Amino acid sequence: MKKYKYYLSFFIITISIFLTNAFFANAKESKVLFAKNSALTIEEKQNISIFENVKDSVVFISIHQQVIDNLRMTTFDIPKGSGSGFIWDKDGHIVTNYHVIMNANKAVVTLKNGKRYQASLVGAAPSYDIAVLKIKTEKHLLKPVVLDTSRDLKVGQTVYAVGNPFGLDWTMTKGIISALERSMYATNGRPIRHMIQTDASINPGNSGGPLLNSRGRVIGVNNMILSPSGANAGIGFSIPIDTVNRVVNSIIKKGVYVRPAIGISVDNRINELYRQSSGRGGVVVLDVTPNTSAAKNKLRPTSVDTRGSITFGDVIISVDAKKIETLEDLYSVLDEHKNGDTVTLEVLREKKRKKIDIELQ
Repeated sequence: MKKYKYYLSFFIITISIFLTNAFFANAKESKVLFAKNSALTIEEKQNISIFENVKDSVVFISIHQQVIDNLRMTTFDIPKGSGSGFIWDKDGHIVTNYHVIMNANKAVVTLKNGKRYQASLVGAAPSYDIAVLKIKTEKHLLKPVVLDTSRDLKVGQTVYAVGNPFGLDWTMTKGIISALERSMYATNGRPIRHMIQTDASINPGNSGGPLLNSRGRVIGVNNMILSPSGANAGIGFSIPIDTVNRVVNSIIKKGVYVRPAIGISVDNRINELYRQSSGRGGVVVLDVTPNTSAAKNKLRPTSVDTRGSITFGDVIISVDAKKIETLEDLYSVLDEHKNGDTVTLEVLREKKRKKIDIELQ
């Protein structure tokens, strides 16, 4: 009997040891599997890195409008909407879309750390849907974005949109560049050229936020969507950063955007008359401003004799070999330059082509 109990005890102990080892082995294996499953991929690490690097540069903008209470003879602010923006420099300049702050009496900028500041308007360029605000705070709290260029973008590139869609602050979405060189219209009806089309999810509230490349650098400002429902439908548009850079720097320096000029006056009505009479496109020089590059290079203005007969002046048909059919074509090419640049105009003068080098001013 004792011998039987001895073998029984030995058997029970052996089984217990086996089960214990098996349990811990399985637990260890489960931890290994869990660790493997929870490891981040290279793509995920890149996504996280991009967001972590840019999140402190993106701001939430809330818009307020002043309302008059006629009964109490007082005024008060009511929330009007919200949008996005980003920190441009250490001086506190914030870049956003003009339509975000349009008709607002007050704009409040919230940083990622939760601090809120009432912003002042430095200036705006409605034709480009760009506005610049400014906040006063300690420089160490401001982390400006890093800019890239939009000059060499390719369809298919990975892009990231960061902003505050539907008021959901600091949201990042991912997509690709779907197309380039799109034209959309600003709130004042003027076309914005060279826009970037993307399928990265852009919704109301994303306006004014940055569009980033895979290096986490800004290549555009998220601007608008095409959607029958008003929500994301995979067709969003961003203003290219090269355009934004020119416009913003001009606004910061002068309070307005001043397009580089040739030194001429133009009018679409004269252009239309020329088109009807000649069957050709182009921009007619209506008048030449004294002491400008156009005057120095003797561009010919349009004239009208005593009988009302019009003699068309020089007709600009290309700038730097880029065809000019309309006034918008001319403005679009000039927007790619800055004051002091030299461009080559090709004009029609008495039905003969002539090339003239002009310094923009």
